[in-house]
Amino acid sequence: MAQVTGIDHVQLAMPHGGEDEARRFFVEVLGMTEMPKPAHLAINGGCWFSAGTAHIHCGVERDFTPAQRAHPALLVDDLPTLVQRLEMAGVPFAPGKPLDGYKRGDVLDPFGNRIELMQRTPA
Repeated sequence: MAQVTGIDHVQLAMPHGGEDEARRFFVEVLGMTEMPKPAHLAINGGCWFSAGTAHIHCGVERDFTPAQRAHPALLVDDLPTLVQRLEMAGVPFAPGKPLDGYKRGDVLDPFGNRIELMQRTPA
């Protein structure tokens, strides 16, 4: 029987012309790497980022509305240090409710999409 084996990427919507803001946030603040889009897809705008096994695709959406409930949850290796970097960049961090095995909280990308940041903690 065929089965799902993982997630390849998560796509977040953004407004037309938001590529530079996305690059500043995902590369300079979160520390991800921009990945080149194939030419036949790049004509639609948007940009792709990766770090570790996480892949985020930012795609242009005509009638853009930010996702406030639906969200990707990115695993990080040092949440307190990342929170300091977020604060230095002027990106507010909202600590999350307790969840066994994790330290976590939320940020908004430059377009208002919710992103959860999670660090695994020892059991």
